[in-house]
Amino acid sequence: MQIAIPAERLAGETRVAATPETVKKLVAMGHTVVVESGAGRLSAVPDAAYADAGASLAQGRAAALAAADIVLQVRPPEADEIAEFKQGATVISLMNPYANPHLAAMAARKLSAFAMELLPRTTRAQSMDVLSSQNNIAGYKAVLLATHYYPRFMPMLMTAAGTVKPARVLIMGVGVAGLQAIATAKRLGAVVEATDVRAATKEQVESLGAKFIEVPMTDEEKAASDGVYAKEMSDDYKRRQAELVAKHAMAADIIITTALIPGKKAPLLISEAVVRGMKPGSVIIDIAAEAGGNCALTRPGEVSVTDNGVTVVGTANLPGLVAADASSLYARNLLTFLSLMLTKDGFSINLEDDLLAATLITHDGTVRFGQPSTPSAAGTPAATRA
Repeated sequence: MQIAIPAERLAGETRVAATPETVKKLVAMGHTVVVESGAGRLSAVPDAAYADAGASLAQGRAAALAAADIVLQVRPPEADEIAEFKQGATVISLMNPYANPHLAAMAARKLSAFAMELLPRTTRAQSMDVLSSQNNIAGYKAVLLATHYYPRFMPMLMTAAGTVKPARVLIMGVGVAGLQAIATAKRLGAVVEATDVRAATKEQVESLGAKFIEVPMTDEEKAASDGVYAKEMSDDYKRRQAELVAKHAMAADIIITTALIPGKKAPLLISEAVVRGMKPGSVIIDIAAEAGGNCALTRPGEVSVTDNGVTVVGTANLPGLVAADASSLYARNLLTFLSLMLTKDGFSINLEDDLLAATLITHDGTVRFGQPSTPSAAGTPAATRA
């Protein structure tokens, strides 16, 4: 099989879908790998490293894709790029399926398109879970971004000139990104609090040395939030959460928000009134900025400062700011996922495999995503994956 790794076209996307490590393994399996020249440049991977791993280099996207049976990408293909794929090719990437306007075009090209963000969160899928690997990086980078904009120290310091108080950090959403943010902030010496609609996350938060802010719940709400995913809660719960969070947010020096719900705008966690009540010099890092943001004053892709001196950071694609490691982890995720279909003996898509069925959004000329019988549509709860 011929496998292509094109350069990413989206402005600001620095990651690449394969590394010399994964290319070498694919070549060892007997497959041909073609990498578009310059694809790894922003991830600190020169063309020579791919060539040394056994890949061929192509000048331009069209040349890389012309004969490719399988294409590995980070971002979904745009309308003008779909025509460059070989008809019937397999494409694996993050596909943004809930808002992707090009599914019909991919189906018309008879592409077998896999959306990696639809991968079920099961034990078997852990090594393929691109959202977990990338959100882990986002949580880490969010804290480092906060230190960049925060005008004070993070840890407590006792000096001859006096004592510096530690920063108070509030993490909103205790998924993969939130847990990494807690761990990173604690390592830097901050006093950390965290909140999540899932009461079960309290133990995880406390195990990392942070304090869990628990919103009182009814028995029905506890049952609804008792699981891996954070479900969207009732309006009454949101009111109680907002009141409690407002109190802690106004006392915080740094807030990191992580809540994302697939297919929907990011839930509003921090109102404008709360931001207006925060201390001058405070910082909000909104990891959900690309989905509209968890803060009412977030400007996606921008950093702004309010009249009362609060810095609101809506920087997009935080994993892309750690491009080398983000690419390395993402590439390993894809290689493991690809092994479900690709062997030395050939290539096949087994629709009885729950992981393949859940992520396959177009196949054999049809759009599968959104159809009642498709696990990727019927089996994915409204949940935060950050």
